Amino acid sequence: MTTTLTPPPVDISRELYGAQLPSWGPRTVVVLGLVAGVGAYLLDLGVVRSVLIAWAICLTVPLWSVVVEGRRKATDRLVTTLVTSAFVLALFPLFSILWTVLSKGTKVISAEFFTYSMRNVVGEGGGIYQAVVGTLIITGAAAVISIPIGIFTAIYLVEYADGNRLSRWIRFLVDVMTGIPSIVAGLFAYALFVLFFGEGVRMGIGGSVALSVLMIPVLVRSTEEMLKLVPNELREAAYALGVPKWRTVSKVVLPTALAGIVTGITLAIARVIGETAPLLIIAGTTDSVNFNLFDGRMASLPVFAYASQRNPGIPPEFSIDRAWGAALVLLIIVMLLNLIARLVSYFFSPKGER
Repeated sequence: MTTTLTPPPVDISRELYGAQLPSWGPRTVVVLGLVAGVGAYLLDLGVVRSVLIAWAICLTVPLWSVVVEGRRKATDRLVTTLVTSAFVLALFPLFSILWTVLSKGTKVISAEFFTYSMRNVVGEGGGIYQAVVGTLIITGAAAVISIPIGIFTAIYLVEYADGNRLSRWIRFLVDVMTGIPSIVAGLFAYALFVLFFGEGVRMGIGGSVALSVLMIPVLVRSTEEMLKLVPNELREAAYALGVPKWRTVSKVVLPTALAGIVTGITLAIARVIGETAPLLIIAGTTDSVNFNLFDGRMASLPVFAYASQRNPGIPPEFSIDRAWGAALVLLIIVMLLNLIARLVSYFFSPKGER
């Protein structure tokens, strides 16, 4: 009778990859670092020192890896730690802003805050109704001005320009306009309206013109890139059927790029809706509700927040709380616009790219 000896089990992972840290090891070190950082913060060591303590503990993972896994794997873990640290560091200001605005802005959020204006209000009470109305009207008019100009300019650059000298100059000017400060747009709108209405002019349509100066280059660039992504085969197939160029652009190219174009429009609106300097110069501010773009001053959320913080009055705490509330409402509007852009991009994009 022969006896078969069973060979001892072989750790294939160890044979292939060598010695490795236990799977729970890095996670445990990270948790210990977080606990140490929170403990240091509770001991009043400050935010910077607490973060440095937590980060120093997390850096022990690459040192541990040098001993167990070797230099090559330790280098990989070190780079992973540095990249993750940079990501967390980038998120810290975002969460700090969100926490600050939420904690200070929710104090005044109520039905009265959204349905009452600041007319004849001193101290406690009042709301941002006039600022919300002004923001929506001014931004809507800016979109009406900017969207046709931006889309038609992009169509010309992609479909009709064919790399001529005019298209190169247009692209150069668009690039320059993309980087101009917002206050320059406000000064341009003010100088333009002074020619027609004289010094000291303040009206909502001027704010719309200033915002459109900031929106147009963003729309041109985003729409141009979306049109370039449309395959040329679709255009050639339409031309082969005898379809004229204008109809090919309107029935083939634009519907194909619709998701990206609408996303660019939404993001451009979100980019300008919080601008303060141009509206402060040309639209001004008021405590009353104004529905007429072409007559008188018109309030807006960013200018309302700035004016409430700049001239709080006596007592100041009520005005400052309203400023934080306006900032919170503006932040929510921007977040909703970005969410709409994501949803539009998802539902209107081709099924294979979702």
